[in-house]
Amino acid sequence: MKYAIVIPDGAADAPLDELDGKTPLAAASTPNMDWIAANGRCGTVSNIPAKMPCGSDVAILSVLGYDPVKCYTGRAPLEAAAQGLDVDPDQWIFRCNLVTVVDEAMEDYSSGHITTEEASALISELNRLLGGQRVLFHAGVSYRHLVTIDGDFDVTTTPPHDILGETIWGRLPSGSGSEILRTLMDRSQAVLAEHEINTVRRDLGENPATMIWLWGQGKMPRMDSFEQRFSVRGAAITAVDLVRGIAKLIGWDVIEVPGATGYVDTNYPGKGAAAIEALQDHDLVCVHVEAPDEAGHSANAQSKVEAISRIDEHVVGPLLRRLQTEGEDGWRMLVLPDHPTPCAVRTHTYDAVPFAMAGTRIESVVASEFTESAANESDLHVPRGCELMEFFLKVR
Repeated sequence: MKYAIVIPDGAADAPLDELDGKTPLAAASTPNMDWIAANGRCGTVSNIPAKMPCGSDVAILSVLGYDPVKCYTGRAPLEAAAQGLDVDPDQWIFRCNLVTVVDEAMEDYSSGHITTEEASALISELNRLLGGQRVLFHAGVSYRHLVTIDGDFDVTTTPPHDILGETIWGRLPSGSGSEILRTLMDRSQAVLAEHEINTVRRDLGENPATMIWLWGQGKMPRMDSFEQRFSVRGAAITAVDLVRGIAKLIGWDVIEVPGATGYVDTNYPGKGAAAIEALQDHDLVCVHVEAPDEAGHSANAQSKVEAISRIDEHVVGPLLRRLQTEGEDGWRMLVLPDHPTPCAVRTHTYDAVPFAMAGTRIESVVASEFTESAANESDLHVPRGCELMEFFLKVR
C-alpha cells in the first residue's frame, strides 16, 4: 500500500466579499482535490485541542497521529530538531523572529520576509554582542531563528503573527524568568538599528529588522517513531523547520527540494516531482506547503487562491495520477489544511478544517467538492485530530 498526504497550510478560511462570497479554497481551481472529495470521503477534523497554542506545531502533530496534549513541549524544540542542534535536555529553546516594530506596534512578523543571507548576518552580530555562556543564537531561514538559554522559565509568550497592527506592550514575555527575555529583546533594538543591512533595506523601501521577538519556548520532546506505531515508513517534503523537526523526531526522512521557500513563490512542481520519487522507496510521503498560510497572514486573498490552485495542479494532481496508475498493491491519498488562517483576521483560528481522502477501500458516501461548506455538511467529523491518521491508514 502506498500513501500520500498533502497539507496546504492554513488553506481553510471564511467567505470573502472580494471573492464574491467564496472562500479561497472554493474560489481556487482544485479539480484534483475535488476528485478526491467526490470519489472518497470528505469531512472535518479539529487538529488543535482547546487551550493549546493555535499553530502549525500543534496542528501538524495531530495530523501525523500524535496527541499534542501528551507530546508537545513547544514550537522552538521542533525547529531545533530540524536544525540538528545539540541541545541539553534541561536547556530551554526559544523561537527568535526578526520583526519590524514601528511606533511600538507589530508591523511585520517577518521583517519583509528578509532573506536568509541578510538574516544570518544579523543573527551573527546579535550572537557576538548579546550571546554568551548562557545565551546562544542559532541562525535559521529567513526571519525564523532560535535562541538556546540556560535557566528556569515559567513564561507566557505571544507569537508575533498574532498581534499584527497591535501594540507590543502587554504582549511581551511575562512570568518567571521573563526578565532575561525582555532584556534580550530590548537590547536587540540598538544592535539592529544602525546595521548596514537594515540601512540598505530602508533605502530600498523594505521593512528593516528592528528587534528580535522571543516565543514558542520549550525543552526537547521524546516521541515514538511513526514506523513503530503504524508499520509505515514515511518521508516529508517541506520548507518549514517545524515540520522538518517533527518529521525527524518521528523517524521520517526529510527530502529537500531546491527552490522550496516556505512562501508563495515556492517550487510547487519540484515538490510534486520529489513526492513521486519518494514513493519509490517509502510507504508514505507527506508534502507540506506553507504558501496559503503566508497569504492568509498577509490578508492577500488572491495570492491564497493562486497558491491553493498551484498546489492542486503541481502537487495533488501528479501524486494522484502516480498512485492511480502505479499503486497496484493499493493506495490512499489525504488532503487537508492543518488549521485555518483566515484573511480577515490574519492569524490562525481553532476552527475545524476540511479533509478529503480517497483510494483503496475508501468508498464515497456523497459526491462533493473539496470546500469548507461541503465538509461541514458531510457525515464525518473527527473531534480529535490525532485519531484521523489511524482511520486513514487502517480503515477497511
